[in-house]
Amino acid sequence: MVPPACHEPMRSVLLGDYTTWKVGGASEWFAEPADQEELIAHAAWAVAGGVPYRCIGAGSNLLIADAGLTGLTLCSRRLQGSRLDPNEGWVEAEAGEPIPTLARKAARSGLHGLEWAVGIPGTVGGAVVMNAGAQGGCTAEWLHSVRVLDPRRPEVPFVLAAADLAFAYRHSRLQEEPLLVLSARFRLETGHDPASVAARTSANLHSRTSTQPYQQPSCGSVFRNPEPLKAGQLIEALGLKGLSIGQAQVSPIHANFIVNTGAATATDIDALIRLVQQRVLEARGVRLHPEVKRLGF
Repeated sequence: MVPPACHEPMRSVLLGDYTTWKVGGASEWFAEPADQEELIAHAAWAVAGGVPYRCIGAGSNLLIADAGLTGLTLCSRRLQGSRLDPNEGWVEAEAGEPIPTLARKAARSGLHGLEWAVGIPGTVGGAVVMNAGAQGGCTAEWLHSVRVLDPRRPEVPFVLAAADLAFAYRHSRLQEEPLLVLSARFRLETGHDPASVAARTSANLHSRTSTQPYQQPSCGSVFRNPEPLKAGQLIEALGLKGLSIGQAQVSPIHANFIVNTGAATATDIDALIRLVQQRVLEARGVRLHPEVKRLGF
C-alpha cells in the first residue's frame, strides 16, 4: 500500500539520531508527524497495509538493535504544546512535549506536582507509558487522564482515566496494548508560591545533574530498583563502575547508568546490560530487571 503523498513515511532512516544513547540501525519506514492528524494518518496507513508499527518519543529509555527495525517507526517529538489553568490546576500537554519543559511551566505558574520531572530526558507520552518517576515522585500520582488512539480504529481517539491504566512501578497497561498516546491531562496542586516551586524544581535538576553522567549519551537509569534495594548501590558495591564492553561503559559517576563513550554499538550496550545482570545475580542472588525497552533484539 502506498500512503498519501502528504503523509508518506520516509525510508531507511537511521534511528541512532533519535535515541539518547545515539545507537541503533535504520527503520524500514519512519515518520515524524507535525500534529495529531498526521500521526493518526500514518498509523492508519500502517494498519491498513499490515505494516508493524511502534511509537517513540525522545528516544530515552530505549535501546534499538544495530540491525534496525522492520515496519514503521513513528516519532512523536514534534507533537508539542501545553495549556495550563493556574487557578484550577489543570495541565494538558501533547504527547511530544518534553516533560522537563512541562515541569518548568507548571513551576512558573505556582502549580505543585511535577518538580520531580525536571531532569527526566523524555516526553509526556513516554512518561505516561512508562510511569516515569524520580526524586520520590511519579507520573501516576498526578495524571488525571490520557487521550489515546487505537490504530485499528483511528477515526475514534478516546480518553482513558488514570485509574484505568493499571499503573505500577515503571509500568502501565500502555506497554502491552497497541494504543498511541496523543495527549495527557494532569491535575496539580494550586495555591503555591511560583518562586518556591521553581526553586524546588531547580534544586531537583541540580541534584540529578551533579550525581549523574549528563554529559555523555545514556538512557538514564538502566535497571529498575529491586525495592527496598537500589540497583546502583548493588552494582557499585561489586566494583563494576567503569566496566566496559567495546565503548559501552558502566558510568564511573553513577553505577545504574551505562554510557556511550564514543562509538558504542547497541550490541555492546546490550551485552554490558546482560553482564551486569549476571554479576549481580551471581554475587547477590538479585535479578535486575531493565527499565530500558529493547527493540529489534
